[in-house]
Amino acid sequence: MNKNPSSGPRYRGIRDIFRGQILIKYLAAVIFLLPLSVLAQLPIEVGAHEDGRKLTGLAEIWHDVDGTSDLGAAREAYLRGKFQPLDSAGSTGLQPGAFWSRFALKNTTDSPLTLHIEYVDHQLIGLEAFARRLADGADFRRIGGMSLSDPFSAREVSHNRFVFELMLPPGATNELLVKFSSDELGVVFPSMRIWDPKSLQAASKLEAGVMAFLFGGYFLMSIFALIGGITSRGSIFYIYSIYSASKIAVWCTILGYTHQYLITEHFHWSYMSFAGAVTILCGLVFSRRFLQTRSYTPRLDYLLRFMLANAVFLLVCALLKLTALSVISITIALLLYPLIVIVAFVRWRQGYKEAVVFALAWGLLVFGLVVQAMRDLGYVEHNFINYYWPPVASFFEMLTIMAAIGLMVRRLRSLKEQAEKKYTEQLEVSKAQLEQQVQLRTRELKDAKERAEQEARTDPLTGIFNRRSFFAEGEHLLKLAQRKHFPLSLLMLDIDHFKSINDEHGHATGDLALRAFSRAIATHIRDIDVFGRIGGEEFALLLSEKRQGALDTAQRLRREIASIELDTAGEPLRFTASIGIAHFQQQADIDELLHMADCALYQAKRQGRDRIVEFSEAEQVAEAEASE
Repeated sequence: MNKNPSSGPRYRGIRDIFRGQILIKYLAAVIFLLPLSVLAQLPIEVGAHEDGRKLTGLAEIWHDVDGTSDLGAAREAYLRGKFQPLDSAGSTGLQPGAFWSRFALKNTTDSPLTLHIEYVDHQLIGLEAFARRLADGADFRRIGGMSLSDPFSAREVSHNRFVFELMLPPGATNELLVKFSSDELGVVFPSMRIWDPKSLQAASKLEAGVMAFLFGGYFLMSIFALIGGITSRGSIFYIYSIYSASKIAVWCTILGYTHQYLITEHFHWSYMSFAGAVTILCGLVFSRRFLQTRSYTPRLDYLLRFMLANAVFLLVCALLKLTALSVISITIALLLYPLIVIVAFVRWRQGYKEAVVFALAWGLLVFGLVVQAMRDLGYVEHNFINYYWPPVASFFEMLTIMAAIGLMVRRLRSLKEQAEKKYTEQLEVSKAQLEQQVQLRTRELKDAKERAEQEARTDPLTGIFNRRSFFAEGEHLLKLAQRKHFPLSLLMLDIDHFKSINDEHGHATGDLALRAFSRAIATHIRDIDVFGRIGGEEFALLLSEKRQGALDTAQRLRREIASIELDTAGEPLRFTASIGIAHFQQQADIDELLHMADCALYQAKRQGRDRIVEFSEAEQVAEAEASE
């Protein structure tokens, strides 16, 4: 019998499994040591005259969600099969972190090649490139690294977009790993253009010339608008001038020229958001002013105000360098941009003809931004046309808006000429007709003046003199009494318990009581008497009467007031009045006489109301001493 336990069927099976695991590990080690190109796509063949039409592939892309992976992590991810084809038209869409691209380039010539590999867009925050030659099995080495925050002078190739240089020996194939960083949240276009240095330089000069033409056009439009504002003093020209100047700032910054020529040190991505926020803000201010939305489309104007608030929020986020919030805010702004076209069409339907030209202008801008958004989201392939369409559309937007402003100025000038023509025709009217119109107008102005004076002199509720008119007329009567030596008496009248009338029956009933009170007095006095409301439920009556006559009048008025009956929801409302009388004794002014009558009125209130009390100086002195 075989005593070796490992020789049985059961243990032989275990041994075979163990050997199989060793074989698998061995194969894995061999695969790991093989060049990455064994499992990769075919290399891209390049020659001596690359003009940027040839692009690096999108077949091997890996999304590093955290954005912290280094070269070693990228190689491990490649071995694990995490590099996959990009399932879009060329963009990753709005994603956090970083993306890695793997591709290989093969020199098909017998001479060494120097290539410039250019990133196709302007929105990238940072780029790192690593390469190795496949033939000698060397390890990867870093051949390029750049960031928006680095000084522009640190770039190996001076270009407004990221470009790194690659040297290829004759017939050699180099494998590359490129990391595209977009900070917290952004859009990445992993494919890059392949150039020979001379072709890239020539294309860069042409591109710079075209953009200089656009920027020059913006500048001229801004200057012309500024001159128009100075000559016509129209605020719309100043706003347009600022808006046009902001276009230079935003596109110069977004396309990389600000970093290349102006802020070459300490540049930050937030400058692009800041410039965009300023342009959006200027555009919205101009749109509201040109379309006059506050006056003619108030409801839609609330949405424009929300857009203004969002632009200010974007401005703050850019200043505080809040990446995610900046992206969200600018996305909201772009989504709401087509609303301005709708507002313009509404104004056109209201009869504002220039609005349809403005709608065309803004539509051009919106179309350019939509194309850019579709490209950024990966629905449209990135190419030369849709890359430059937004700034070009923005340029034609400004030209069309200038045409709309010209139409507006032409309309205003036409209205002015029509007004001048009408005025000239009016001057040619016959003298008799003109005099008749003048006389009619004079009468109308006189009537209007009298009505205005009457309204200024009377209390609007009761129709009698107000406080100001009472004092003016009373002072005049007092001066006359002083010169002519005729008697005067001043009555202060106050409705008893007027507050309770308001509280129990409402202010409308209180107003009704005041009108009935005033009417009862006004119908029982003479035209030479001065009657006015001097405050609340207090009234004053200046009579050209001796003492007894004034007392009789006061008694008659008190009874008349007590007979007033008002219809209310419940029982009929009656009320009484207290009256204080002061007699003229060569007082200096109406204020002194009014004070004496007011003291007498106060005594009437204290004595039980619904009564008449004459002012007595002795009583006032005695009362003052008693109170002390």
